[in-house]
Amino acid sequence: MKHIRIFPIFGIGNLIFLLILLTACGGQKSNTSISQESTKPNIIFIMADDLGYGDLGSFGQKVIQTPSLDKMAIEGTRFTDCYAGSTVCAPSRSVLMTGLHTGHTTVRGNFGKHGVVGLGGGNGRVPLEADDVTVAEVLKSVGYVNGMTGKWGLGEPDTTGHPNDQGFDEWFGYLNQRKAHSYYPDFIWRNKEKVEFPENADGKKVTYSHDLFTDFALDFVTRHKDEPFFLYIPYTIPHARYEIPVTAPYTDEPWTDDEKVQAAMITRMDRHIGSLFQLLKDLEIDENTIVFFCSDNGAAERWEGRFDASGILQGRKRDMYEGGIRTPMIVRWPGKVAAGATDDLAWYFADVLPTLADLAGAESQDNIDGVSVLPTLLGKSQDLSDRFMYWEFHERTFQQAIRQGKWKAICSGLGAPLQLYDLSKDISESNNVADENPQIVAELESLLKTARSPSKNWPVEGLD
Repeated sequence: MKHIRIFPIFGIGNLIFLLILLTACGGQKSNTSISQESTKPNIIFIMADDLGYGDLGSFGQKVIQTPSLDKMAIEGTRFTDCYAGSTVCAPSRSVLMTGLHTGHTTVRGNFGKHGVVGLGGGNGRVPLEADDVTVAEVLKSVGYVNGMTGKWGLGEPDTTGHPNDQGFDEWFGYLNQRKAHSYYPDFIWRNKEKVEFPENADGKKVTYSHDLFTDFALDFVTRHKDEPFFLYIPYTIPHARYEIPVTAPYTDEPWTDDEKVQAAMITRMDRHIGSLFQLLKDLEIDENTIVFFCSDNGAAERWEGRFDASGILQGRKRDMYEGGIRTPMIVRWPGKVAAGATDDLAWYFADVLPTLADLAGAESQDNIDGVSVLPTLLGKSQDLSDRFMYWEFHERTFQQAIRQGKWKAICSGLGAPLQLYDLSKDISESNNVADENPQIVAELESLLKTARSPSKNWPVEGLD
């Protein structure tokens, strides 16, 4: 693993602003340990919906304005080789919550063979099970108060997957991911009660749900500033539909209407994240709060020639290529996580549960797939090159992907030849080197056969 202190790649429009910020940071160094006597840190985990690897200025975006998240990258560390739990919504969130990859976690797709009829009308919505242990439950065991706002996607009403039954004390948002496609809903949930918006009836667009999630987050932090808290903010932006109150600052751009809304959504989210950081400072809890930012999967649209949302990565959402599963990840914790740094350690959503447990001094589960990357967050050397990260996907056909060290392999269907890429030389996965590396192919094929367990909701014909 390399720790490289560099100036991140930002959009040209933010360059002067960021140079000033970098100077102000003064090359702050991280501590390498947390005192056992210190207060448990507050934890905020922010996750965008369908944000691409190249959608932020700190990850190469040149058109969409993201000054708050660019500042977060200056004040924290950019992780360039971080991965979501899956290439679509629900399984990615299940991996994040349980520390189990998609070969083991309960929810392995948006729709399963069994499950329940969801609020959006689709059959096969599989909830988390009662015996699933979530990151919220782990943190609750050591005294954290847990809040969440945004999109859940892991349990419908009256199921075992409801967030209030999975460790969250306070919850406000969408249970069903299809209902979350509308930013002007007729209702959302506060705990187990509906909050209705009659002003949005008959297609009217009055109350914008994303803004309410930010309001909840600010209120939650204010009310719980004197106790350790975990706040999970899975925003619905920038997932389509393309709805927003105003398209400023892009209204006059010579773009399509959808392009204007896409950019305005991301900038609106960025501004709201800036208000959250300001609140942490105003409440004087900034230095005791670690904040993560990422996306749940790759970009839904590549927007090539306009935003280039996947950057140089191949693919997008629903692909096993890097553009479908690699996420921009920024972590900020003043005085603990290195400022202005870039780190290329490969890690993924399965590592979040053990990492947050480590942060909180809690015991994580023994049977999970993730490992704690807290040493890396705190600037220590950590070698994870021998472990593998695994993904499987069940739409269209059964697909698998695996990364071990610099090697990434993709199997696009049972019996299909393995594609092999050397990510240290070929981040865009443009050169399949399977034929030149038969031993590596054999080793990864062997791992793919044992990485998963059967699922009644996502059976694989010819394998399970």
